[in-house]
Amino acid sequence: MTTNPSPSTPPDTLQVKLFAGLAAAAGSRLLELPWQQGTAADLKAAVADAIPAAAAVVANSAVAIDNRFVRGDTAIPPMADVAIIPPVSGG
Repeated sequence: MTTNPSPSTPPDTLQVKLFAGLAAAAGSRLLELPWQQGTAADLKAAVADAIPAAAAVVANSAVAIDNRFVRGDTAIPPMADVAIIPPVSGG
């Protein structure tokens, strides 16, 4: 299931949901990136470029498409429901 972007979002833009420290570093829970095609690994590189202060966290984060974790070689279609999930710890 893919999510349609808002009417103001161009079709070649991917909306990426951010959580925890990534959202704080970006100053938003949503990051819009230019996107035509690529993999989850490409997405992580693009997010790290967009939020340099969080590059180390992004490198250790998981990518989810349509609420499912994916591997780095998984293709991300335009307008997919995508999230970057940073590592968590707890006790």
